[in-house]
Amino acid sequence: MSTTLASKETFERIAALILSRSTADDTLVGLSDSHSATLRFANNQVVQNVAARTPSLSVRVAIGKRVGRATTNQLGRASILSTLRRAEEIAGLAPDDPEFLPSLPPQEYDSAMRFVDATANARPGHIAQRVRPVVRACDERGLSGAGIMTNQSTVTGLAASSDLFAFDRSTSATFSLTATAPDSTGWVMTRHRDINGLRQGERTDSAVDKALRSKNPRRIEPGHYTVILEPSATAGLLGPLLWSLGAKSYHKGNSALAGKLGSAISDVRLTLKSDPSNPRLLGSRFNGDGMPQRPQTWVENGVLKTLHYDRFTALEHGVEANPGPDAVTMSIGGPTARGVQELIEQTERGILITNFWYIRYVNASDLTITGMTRDGTFLIEDGKVVCGLRNFRFHDSPLRAFQQVDAATQPMESVTLERGKMLLPAVKLPEFNLSSVTEF
Repeated sequence: MSTTLASKETFERIAALILSRSTADDTLVGLSDSHSATLRFANNQVVQNVAARTPSLSVRVAIGKRVGRATTNQLGRASILSTLRRAEEIAGLAPDDPEFLPSLPPQEYDSAMRFVDATANARPGHIAQRVRPVVRACDERGLSGAGIMTNQSTVTGLAASSDLFAFDRSTSATFSLTATAPDSTGWVMTRHRDINGLRQGERTDSAVDKALRSKNPRRIEPGHYTVILEPSATAGLLGPLLWSLGAKSYHKGNSALAGKLGSAISDVRLTLKSDPSNPRLLGSRFNGDGMPQRPQTWVENGVLKTLHYDRFTALEHGVEANPGPDAVTMSIGGPTARGVQELIEQTERGILITNFWYIRYVNASDLTITGMTRDGTFLIEDGKVVCGLRNFRFHDSPLRAFQQVDAATQPMESVTLERGKMLLPAVKLPEFNLSSVTEF
């Protein structure tokens, strides 16, 4: 299969073919076409170097309120028409969808640049040269390095019988490293539209340093501690709050935020926004319905200001629909620390947490979650990191934990496998519930 992605002109021809042949009342065509290359390394050596193109064409048709959908990864004429016919056949057999709404009319989208040639044009040899010093740094310090570096180019298109048309090109590059010693690890992960923005050398130094400093971890008793959450750990705690912003569950009364719109839900200095055109983030131009992504304030000075209304729920309640959180930023107003080190220096006794993982709900009604610390957990005494600690399991809720933020940094890049990329501060929280100690 060719590695050349579908152009805007190609998508226009595909959409025109489908829309001209459709017999449905409403037709929506979606295209996602991406090419990604990934270099994986483990045990301080390259173990895999793969590349793949993954096109996907979807057709959604509606006959009245009966909806049918079909997809294909083949972009030839025969496959395109066959996919349309399958969608129409499914719609003919489907029951009415009471929440179906016709496709949107034409929309206006932002003009932010999301495609970087340096990322799209990076070749395997170029990627390998970037990884070489990462592996060397781990090897020279007696650590085992494992991770990835990827570069990806994507085109996304939407076209509908309502004359809606949207098209976007974007790139992203990812670097992650886990540096491992027999009883400790250090970890970093970063993602950027421009591969030259990964700063993998600086990130490698951080992972190596954490792996070395957390050797021979001490065990201390579980309990409620003052904690400093680095931005990746802040992301782990914030995620369930973002997912609770949906208006549908709010109005049904089964949301943890039910009844709290217009009320304080966090520290009065906390503000949570979406900023899809922020060049440091990876926001989209439009969502799956073709609705423009736009700046949005969800929480302002601790007060829940806005919910995410899908089109049907918005129509039900007579409000304007808006996309869900995309390209999220969180800030803490007032004076902020210059960095994590300053937060440490301000702490008499506490625990520094790099990251959370395996996060799961305990009680969705109040957003209590559980998970484990990972890849660098440290004891702080008298403003200094004194040793690594055995990892903890935690039980807490962002609605409780963010009620008081003792101190914070400015927003920094935060990337995790479970939360994607956001701009979040490192935060100092009192009384965080570290409920048990793990065996590693």
